[in-house]
Amino acid sequence: MGTPTNINPRIVESLYCEALVLSDEVRMAFTLSGRLEEVADQEDEARIALSCEALRTTTRMMHSVAWLLNHRAYFNGELSEFQLHRYGKLVDHPESDPARLALLDAETRNLIEATERFHARLKRIDASWRERDAGAPSAIAALRERLARSARG
Repeated sequence: MGTPTNINPRIVESLYCEALVLSDEVRMAFTLSGRLEEVADQEDEARIALSCEALRTTTRMMHSVAWLLNHRAYFNGELSEFQLHRYGKLVDHPESDPARLALLDAETRNLIEATERFHARLKRIDASWRERDAGAPSAIAALRERLARSARG
């Protein structure tokens, strides 16, 4: 496995900065002190929607930041490509429920959608990087081939 052709340290740093800004916006938007009281006069469904989307969105961003931190560690020589490949896969998250989103204010909906778009970008990068190496022989197959070559000659 060589260096991924579609990702480099500059891209990772740029995405990492973007993820930190988005994560901070998410933290501010979903700080529950006061938020649940805002929807207290509304139906319980709105309170549940806010709680569910807060959890889903913060988890999405935590996984995005973790994925980017793994790639930063790889580019800094702190993780091998094998470790990155094995432990650095971006976790899939279901998209928000449109019915729940409809219960939230427009600003919160826009932020949630921004995190979904960001996560989707990372998923495309991760998938293309993993797809590039899908045809490569496994480490065991490569070792067997080396042993077979050395036994022949």
